[in-house]
Amino acid sequence: MNKRIDIKNKRARFDYEILDTYQAGIVLSGTEIKSIREGKASIAESFCEFNERGELFVINMNVEEYSHGTHYNHRPKASRKLLLNKKELRKLHKEVKTSGNTIVPLKLYINDRGLAKMQIALARGKKQYDKRETIKDRESRRHLDRVKKAFNN
Repeated sequence: MNKRIDIKNKRARFDYEILDTYQAGIVLSGTEIKSIREGKASIAESFCEFNERGELFVINMNVEEYSHGTHYNHRPKASRKLLLNKKELRKLHKEVKTSGNTIVPLKLYINDRGLAKMQIALARGKKQYDKRETIKDRESRRHLDRVKKAFNN
């Protein structure tokens, strides 16, 4: 079990400006955790939202059905509850309601104790010109690294 599971949402950092990050546990059934340990999950199109009781759920997270599961297998696109402290939940709920921010999952991983955790972020959507600036900064960093490498050789 030395294989490291680290499923990332690469699109989130491009589409959103990250304001604050949190580590959350996930409520999963038996076949869901087995599929995640095999690395068969995706958080690319997922987002988080609160229900009427103030609980946080991840929506649209895709966990493929377990290959050795029976007819008791899980649903791939089910909503899954995220576990945070009450204080963190209240703070996130207030930020989402008042300032129009959103909560996006950044990373899904298995910690040292074998539990599935999700890194979520309070984020603000980027405009098109912000995305262009991000691309320009990345290209300039790459160019600078090439020049440094050529200079050192």
